Amino acid sequence: MAISANRLELLQIADAVAREKSIDRNIVITAMEDAIAKAARSRYGSETEVRAEINSKTGELRLSRHLLVVESVENTSNQINLEGARRHNPAAQLGDTISDALPPLEYGRIAAQSAKQVIVQKVREAERDRQYQEYKDRIGDIVNGIVKRVEYGNVVVDLGRGEAIVRRDEMLPREVFRNGDRVRAYIYDVRREPRGPQIFLSRTHPQFMAKLFTQEVPEIYDGIVEVKAVARDPGSRAKIAVISRDSSVDPVGACVGMRGSRVQAVVNELQGEKIDIIPWSADVPTFVVNALAPAEVAKVVLDEDRARIEVVVPDAQLSLAIGRRGQNVRLASQLTGWDIDILTEQEESERRQAEFQNRTKTFIEALNVDEVVAQLLASEGFASVEELALVDEKELASIEGFDEDTASELQNRAREYLATIEAELDAKRMELGVADELKEIPGVSTQILVKFGENGVKTVEDLAGCATDDLCGWSERKDGETTRFAGILDGFEISRDETEAMIMQARLKAGWVTEADLAPPQPAEPAPAQAAETQA
Repeated sequence: MAISANRLELLQIADAVAREKSIDRNIVITAMEDAIAKAARSRYGSETEVRAEINSKTGELRLSRHLLVVESVENTSNQINLEGARRHNPAAQLGDTISDALPPLEYGRIAAQSAKQVIVQKVREAERDRQYQEYKDRIGDIVNGIVKRVEYGNVVVDLGRGEAIVRRDEMLPREVFRNGDRVRAYIYDVRREPRGPQIFLSRTHPQFMAKLFTQEVPEIYDGIVEVKAVARDPGSRAKIAVISRDSSVDPVGACVGMRGSRVQAVVNELQGEKIDIIPWSADVPTFVVNALAPAEVAKVVLDEDRARIEVVVPDAQLSLAIGRRGQNVRLASQLTGWDIDILTEQEESERRQAEFQNRTKTFIEALNVDEVVAQLLASEGFASVEELALVDEKELASIEGFDEDTASELQNRAREYLATIEAELDAKRMELGVADELKEIPGVSTQILVKFGENGVKTVEDLAGCATDDLCGWSERKDGETTRFAGILDGFEISRDETEAMIMQARLKAGWVTEADLAPPQPAEPAPAQAAETQA
């Protein structure tokens, strides 16, 4: 059968639109069918269910009206009774749909304009959906594009099969793009929005640098060398931690390349950003020492409970360790995930001397001993009167210059001092109105009860209503800076797990939870077949 010019033209239009918009041809044909059906409804009535079908091979158009078979007709536009339905189809039953062919239509200007709007809208929606589906799984990839336009400092990039945007805060400092410039950037987000999918690109994202190294270093691409962490001060300086899975491959050397060719390619792309390549280590102190390079580190002290690390450097290395405007230590902190405090050897020595003097003074006042004895106790590592009261008497007697009588007397004085302090704290607790029942919660000392009272926690219900952050405090990281918010129990040597247990015991006592809620989950019993295998 010969295809008429109009039919052929219809298919040619569908093919052209599908190619131009990179969408499925059937989607365009379906959009045309919807548009023609809408135009036909304007002729036959908006309540009439008109359907249009275009043969995708011949271009032949068929219009039909669909009527629902009902017992009693209420709307003749879309319903037909059983008797009338059986004239079309003798086997028709109630609830069936009867298709009634309609003659071809001559479309007026308004109907044609309406049909065009429907087609444009459907094609636009299909194009947006195709673009979203194509790029939603490419988050984390680097793409190349051409600058299409610059709007208020934001750069719109043509990716070929879609548009993306690089916001002003995602560009390197002093970086200027003009129409037609080529751009390489990192896809960090793809969102489906009413005006179409939004593809967000970044040139400041830490992973942009990691992906650039993946492209430049074959060992990273092949998985022999792995990028473990990245920290950037965009446009100025960056640190990247790498590790090798093959002992014969040097991870730092692989990233640097012959005469620095590989790292230089990344530096050029990042507008001269200086990059420190650091060997990663599972040992936190070692990793922190590496991260602070090129500064030399004399000593490292770890505080795991507070996720802080104290680094002691020679006096001459202080400025190098901190870096210009704190840049080096800030990047090292971001890279390792630990808060880093920098001290010089002289500052540490002065602090240790101050601690020694404070302990000596405490022992003199609490135990009523002379300075020589107090200094001897401090030099032996006793940090508090509590430690002295709890230590084994034989261990205390073994200190040079002490005997059993001296050790016994010192411990008695320590216990008497602690009992006096306990009585004073308990009196203060009662004065603050803190309930006795709070004493029964494991881990809550009289000193903690006083702290509770000073912060308005006076009953079991008050403690049960607290969050862990209320007691332990919390940290917020913003713009590379960490801000610490103090909790009620700041200054007490108590972990988050112990604090959570304290709160849960209060909730149990208040009747908010049951023993079953506190019990750890039991491992699932093996299936019968699995159990039989285990026994065998």
